[in-house]
Amino acid sequence: MLGVRKIIVTSALIYANGEVHLGHVTSTYLPADIFVRFCRLSGHDVVHVSATDDFGTPISIEANRKGVKPEEFVAFWNKKDRKDFEDLGISFDIFDQTSSEENKKLTQHFFKKLDEKGYIYKQEVLQPFCESCSRFLPDRYIKGTCPFEDCKATEQYSDSCEACGRPIEPGAIKNAHCAICGSEPVKKTSKHYFFKLSEFSAVLKKWLKQNQNLQPDVKNYVLNWIDEGLRDWDITRDLSWGIPVPSNEDREKVLYVWFNNHLGYISTAQKLFAERGQEDVVETWNTSEIFHFIGKDIAYHHYLYLPAMRMGVNEYKLPDYIPTRGYFTLQGRKFSKSREWYISVRDFLTRFPADYLRFYLAVITPYSQADVNFNWQDFENRINNELIANIGNFVHRVLTFTWSQYKGQVPEPESFDDLDKKLKEEFGNAVREAAEEINSIELSKGLRRILAFSAFCNKYFQTKAPWKNREACNTTIYLCVNAVRSLAILLEPYLPFSAQKIWRQMNLEGNVSDQTWNTAQELKVSGGHKINRPKTLFEKVQNAQKQ
Repeated sequence: MLGVRKIIVTSALIYANGEVHLGHVTSTYLPADIFVRFCRLSGHDVVHVSATDDFGTPISIEANRKGVKPEEFVAFWNKKDRKDFEDLGISFDIFDQTSSEENKKLTQHFFKKLDEKGYIYKQEVLQPFCESCSRFLPDRYIKGTCPFEDCKATEQYSDSCEACGRPIEPGAIKNAHCAICGSEPVKKTSKHYFFKLSEFSAVLKKWLKQNQNLQPDVKNYVLNWIDEGLRDWDITRDLSWGIPVPSNEDREKVLYVWFNNHLGYISTAQKLFAERGQEDVVETWNTSEIFHFIGKDIAYHHYLYLPAMRMGVNEYKLPDYIPTRGYFTLQGRKFSKSREWYISVRDFLTRFPADYLRFYLAVITPYSQADVNFNWQDFENRINNELIANIGNFVHRVLTFTWSQYKGQVPEPESFDDLDKKLKEEFGNAVREAAEEINSIELSKGLRRILAFSAFCNKYFQTKAPWKNREACNTTIYLCVNAVRSLAILLEPYLPFSAQKIWRQMNLEGNVSDQTWNTAQELKVSGGHKINRPKTLFEKVQNAQKQ
C-alpha cells in the first residue's frame, strides 16, 4: 500500500428500539470494524462512525406503551447498544444519535436546499386516521391481517408481514385497526412533501455504471429498479416525534426517518471532526474515501435515496464504496424477534468469548449478497477445529516449549536451513496477501489466509520437532516465537481480545493495536527476550446449542 489514505467508514445505523443481534453484527458492524482495525494498523487516517437511528413510528409506539418520552427511550437504547458493541470489540471513533442537534440542523439544511432547487413539492394524499386517538396513522400505527391468501397472518404491521416476509402495498392490509387503541381507521386527506426521486434516474444510472467500486450484483438489481421507473418519494409523516419540516405552515409534520438517518453519517462525522478541532468539516468529508457498510435489506435506500439527495444538494461527496452483505438466518430460519427466533449479542456474550463470535462470523460471511446461516454445530466445529486446533495449538506449543525448555527466554538463532528460510518467506507472503484481501473487503478470505499461515507454522514446528532435534532447536524456537508475534498482529482486526492476550503473554511493549501491519513480516523478537508464563488462550466448545 502506498501513502496514507484518509478514510471515513460508516456502519448502518441501528434502530433505537431493541437489542443488538447477530444479524446486525454479521452484515454491518463486524465487517466495518475488521476493515477499520486493519486500516489503523496500516497507518491510514481512518474514522469509524455510527449512531442510533432515533426517529420513526415504532419508537413512538414503544415509548408510548412504556409511558416514557421518546427522548428517554432512545437514550436508553443508545447507551445499551453502545455497551454491547464495546463488549464485542466494535471500535467506533464516535457513536452518536440521529436526534442530535447536529443531525437536526443538517437534515433541515438538506430539505431547504432541495426545496430551493425545485426537487420538493407538496401533494394531498388520502391517509388512515384514528378518530379515537385523533391522529393520522403512518404504516406502523396500523395493524391487520396479511392480504396474501397463502399467509393471512394476523396482527401484522401495514407495510410488511413478518410471517411471510413480503411487503404489503399501501391500503392492502385486511381488518386494519389502530395499533394503539384498536379502533378502525377512517380515510382523511393530508398534505405531504415529496422528493422528486424520478428526476434523478439518468444521473443515478450514470453514477452506478461509472463507480467500479460498487458490487456488480448489487448494482445490477439497482439498475433494474431504475429501469422499472423510480417513483417520487413521500418524505414527511404526521407525527410529533421526528425532525420538524422547516416550514412555518407545517409545524405538525416531521421528516421521514429515511430522509434524515443516512444524513447522520455526515453529521456524526462532522461532530467528531469539530471535536478534534478540524476547521473545515465539509472539506474533510469531501477529501476522504467514504465507505458505507450495510446489509442488502437497505440497499435501495443507500444506492438510490442517499446518492440522489446528495446529488440534489451538491455539497457532500457520494460514497466510494457501499460494502453490502446478505440476510442472516439462524439454523436455516429467518431471524424474528416477535417469534423469539434470534440471538442477541448480550445473550451470546454471557455464554462465549466475543472473539469466538467474531471468528465464526468472519469465516462464514462472504463479500456478497449471499445469505449467511448461523448453525450451532458448525460454530462448535469451526471454533474447535480451526481456531483452537490451528491457531491456539501453535501459540500454546511454542510458548509453553519456550517457557519449559528455555525458562521463558527466547534463544539466539543459529544458521537457517531451507525450511527456516521458507518459513521466513511465508511471513512476508501472509502479510502481503492477507492485506490484499482485507483491502478488497474480502474479509473472509483474509482470515483464511491468516489461518493458512498458522497451519504452515504448525507444520514447520512439527517437522522440526525441537523436542528431539536439539541442534536446530534454537533457530526453530526463535522463528516460531516471531511467528506468534506476527499472528498477533495479523489477527488483531479479527480477534482483538485474543491478539492482545498473545501480546501480553509474549511480554511485548505497548498494545498489539498500536503496532504496524507490515512489521508482522519482520523478526522483531530478539534472542534473550523473556516471555511471560503462558496461559491457555482458548477453551473448547461443547454442546454449544444446549448452553
